[in-house]
Amino acid sequence: MAELVGLFSDSGQCFDQVFICHGILHDDQVSPEKRLEDLDAASMQHVFQINAVTPVLWLKHLLPLLKQSTICKVAVFSARVGSISDNHLGGWYSYRASKAALNMLLKSAAIEYARRAPGVKILAFHPGTTDTPLSSPYSKNVPEGRLFQPAFVAARLLDILDSLEPDGELSFLDWQNEAVAW
Repeated sequence: MAELVGLFSDSGQCFDQVFICHGILHDDQVSPEKRLEDLDAASMQHVFQINAVTPVLWLKHLLPLLKQSTICKVAVFSARVGSISDNHLGGWYSYRASKAALNMLLKSAAIEYARRAPGVKILAFHPGTTDTPLSSPYSKNVPEGRLFQPAFVAARLLDILDSLEPDGELSFLDWQNEAVAW
């Protein structure tokens, strides 16, 4: 990360948008836990590393570069299932907890960015259920019209970013530009 950001910095470019799209629900090592008995420390650490730790480390390394921008909007992919108040189903322990942790890390980063890089706006973005390998094993349960194509989600995200201004706050918005409860 630091090396890549250094290359960006050396180029003298200023950025007006950054997208941090790390996320894992399952892979060949982990799958969503449905019951407490399914929890495994190594699997949980794997999910937390990808979903929470890596995105905030990007913000750490990008800070010196982004504070040079007049206005820069940073979208970090989160998920509604990371909302503590919106959890009515349980399950998916590591994924839910890692996205909740990501949101708290983003909140703290937004506070620091407000002081050190006031032209930066950070958005925790819930894309909805998007037709990707992350959601494919679960897409049969998605209601009609609620499984979105990546191009649709990307267009919605760009529209939302256009409407945001740096305000020193973290926004948690979904693809409809509606606030997601913490």
